Amino acid sequence: MSCETPEEIRECFDKFDPAGKGSITTNSLGDALAQCGARVPGFKVRDICDSYKDGTITFDEFLKILNQVKTKNNFKQNIKPMDEAKKIHVRGGTEKGNAWTTHTYSEEEKLAFVDWINFRLANDPQMKQLGMLPIKEDGESLFKALHNGILMNKLVNDSVADTVDERALNMPDASGKLSIFKIQENQTLALNSCLAIGCYVISIGAQDLIDGKPHLCLGLLWQIIRIGLMAKITLKDCPGLRALLDEFESLEQLLAMSPEEILCRWVNYQLNKVGCKRVVKNFTSDIKDSEVYAHLLVAVCPEDKGPIGLEPLNKFFQIQDMTKRAEMVLENAAAIDARSFVRARDIVSGNQKLNLAFVANLFNMYPAMDDAGEFEIIEETREEKTMRNWMNSLGATPRVKYIYEDLKDGLAILQLFDKIKPGCVNWSKVNKPPFRALGGKMKQIENCNYAIELGKELGFVLVGIDGNNLHDGDKLTLALVWQMMRHYTLSLLTMDGKILKDNEIIAWCNGKLEEGGKDSKFTNFKDSSLSNSRAIVDLIDVISPGHINYDLMTAAANDDDKFLNARYALTMARKIGARIFALPEDITEVNPKMIMTVFACIMSVGFAKENMK
Repeated sequence: MSCETPEEIRECFDKFDPAGKGSITTNSLGDALAQCGARVPGFKVRDICDSYKDGTITFDEFLKILNQVKTKNNFKQNIKPMDEAKKIHVRGGTEKGNAWTTHTYSEEEKLAFVDWINFRLANDPQMKQLGMLPIKEDGESLFKALHNGILMNKLVNDSVADTVDERALNMPDASGKLSIFKIQENQTLALNSCLAIGCYVISIGAQDLIDGKPHLCLGLLWQIIRIGLMAKITLKDCPGLRALLDEFESLEQLLAMSPEEILCRWVNYQLNKVGCKRVVKNFTSDIKDSEVYAHLLVAVCPEDKGPIGLEPLNKFFQIQDMTKRAEMVLENAAAIDARSFVRARDIVSGNQKLNLAFVANLFNMYPAMDDAGEFEIIEETREEKTMRNWMNSLGATPRVKYIYEDLKDGLAILQLFDKIKPGCVNWSKVNKPPFRALGGKMKQIENCNYAIELGKELGFVLVGIDGNNLHDGDKLTLALVWQMMRHYTLSLLTMDGKILKDNEIIAWCNGKLEEGGKDSKFTNFKDSSLSNSRAIVDLIDVISPGHINYDLMTAAANDDDKFLNARYALTMARKIGARIFALPEDITEVNPKMIMTVFACIMSVGFAKENMK
């Protein structure tokens, strides 16, 4: 395993943070660095640890340390990739690194992503017109295709529809040229759109994507693809998932399960249907011999495409080559148009990412679940989804799947408090897992009470909310998360060291609109006139003149037109650098909470531009 992308570094870090408190001890720093491929002499580790008097190191601090030790010449000989097998080595630094820094990436993952992109975007007229597809598998073709930012934005939309208004993309002129400035805008839009759908984007800048730095590009591509693959593994899209629950489990517990856990249960459910006694617990060692996949394909094969047999297993004793066996299984997958992501060697080697993607795609195509009968489906609301994406974009570990279940022990909330106000959490006061059956509940409630206490210290309005509400999965949980998001957003805006209030944001925005000669203005964030998005695009045009194409704005005579305006407005805001999590519906329905965040984020871009003058 290469530990180069932020996602993989986080995975390594978390091995030394089993309590999920968002930090590791200085005693484990050397081992954590070694796990990430940086073997640092003990005396140097001790020198580093001397700077951390409290004995703990947060993830952000760990990233800085890792970057430093990988970019200092005296450590050059000590840095070794974790796994040399099947890795491509690339020389070149990050924006802050030296040119000699060596990064690795998986050739198998690159090939899998190329296949997936060519398949998913095959019918995109713009991609065809630009001659960007199909992407070749060899060399650096994928990374060159990402250069102008168009492909990355297209993939975001493929995973989560309507995130990007593609009319806002900068396209090459008739001669096929696109200025570096326009390319940077496309990449800025792509990165901010990735954040909006819940990607954890850290230590990746627009220039990294322009340069096609393989390890960074592949890490971000995987997050985008994964989000799209897992999006429909829900009760709403597949009510039959209810059958995967044990007798004493609730629907809420299903919502809190990771996609990997749900898919493991789904595979075992299908295996049981065809009489296979194997039990899958992972998508690495448990699938290497292809037996599970052979039975799984038999179980989910639709009548109009079957039947599929177990020839790969029947011929096993004649075929000792496991790669050949895996290839036979993939030929069966191809017969039902489900051959994607994995090649035979990826099955035999147990590539976790690619096998997870293969199974997720198979589930999306052929869930093959029995009728679950009538029951009330618990569906995530738009506001809950937005908050979840925001939390995940900050690196909540493990990823938040369902707010009311995943925040019950208080640990994820405390992680987020440490993000919105670094250092505010005293981790020595936090109870860590595992939580015992006897007394564990009280330990979790203590964590939740501590989170409420921190919220009050930051001035949150938390009347009638205590730790029991959070632990019980009460809807009041959302009130706390919203105030955390609000505080984080407003912390980007300070004047004379003070965080601005709503009326100050409104006054600033209206003042800018008037200075720019715009007619639009609003009295508060509930102003019904905001539903047409005119004030938002006007403010963007004042802050970044010439960016808005007013020909794309409709008269907002109906809901569909208002939606088009809102999607364009949010896309343009992200394009100029605003990190916005609101959805178009938040604008058209005038959701005052989310509209406030939109104007605040645009205002922060305005502040940054003014400071640069």
